[in-house]
Amino acid sequence: MKITAALRTVVLLTAVTALAAGCATAPKEQPAEPAPAAARPAGPSPAATQAIAEAEAAIREAKALNWIWRDTEKLLKKARKAAEKGDNDKAIKLARKAKGQAELAVNQYYMEEAKFLIEELKGRKGLDADQQARLRQAEEAYRNAEGRRAYDLASALLEELRNASIEYTVVRGDSLWRISGRPEIYNNPYQWPLIYKANADQIRDADLIYPGQVFTIDTNPSPGEVAAAVRHAKTRGAWALGVVEESDKAYLAR
Repeated sequence: MKITAALRTVVLLTAVTALAAGCATAPKEQPAEPAPAAARPAGPSPAATQAIAEAEAAIREAKALNWIWRDTEKLLKKARKAAEKGDNDKAIKLARKAKGQAELAVNQYYMEEAKFLIEELKGRKGLDADQQARLRQAEEAYRNAEGRRAYDLASALLEELRNASIEYTVVRGDSLWRISGRPEIYNNPYQWPLIYKANADQIRDADLIYPGQVFTIDTNPSPGEVAAAVRHAKTRGAWALGVVEESDKAYLAR
């Protein structure tokens, strides 16, 4: 009986010890499966498509002017490839860079063109107050590097001046020399070749005009036109009625 009781005590103690050991050790957790990486969407996004379209439009404008940077189209090509692969952030960045380059090139073109137009306008005489104000606006736009605006202002004003003309009816005793010297015309007789050239369809001999003829006179010739006319007037030689001088023919052909 004593042996049996002692054996029961040992068994009981062993069970209690095993139970205590099991409670003290937590079961190991299995490592969580890694979350799958987000798949990159295939093809261009609407934003990338829009950015590429805007770059294409800007490049078309630059190419039409034959004024485009060397690597601009390469940037657009890279943007398209990135968009096809679904790398839309890269595509947008490249497309915007291409667009920016094209726009800068276009502005450079108009800045160059505006510079020459403004120089010609500043050399013209007889601008009224409104025309002088518009010239100042073109100059201000040029100083602010607004190429397209400067060009639009200057070209519109210059076209207006080039088309400005008056009609003059020849009276007895007139000559091209005398007409050109009138204060309301050029106030300079040496500018008579301007009248001759503008009305060559009805003037056979610059030394011979007739009463009743109606001449169109450009009221705002360019400085270059004036210089060429004066140079011809001073070098053509003596007047001769009924003879068309070779120098006159050469002047008309220029």
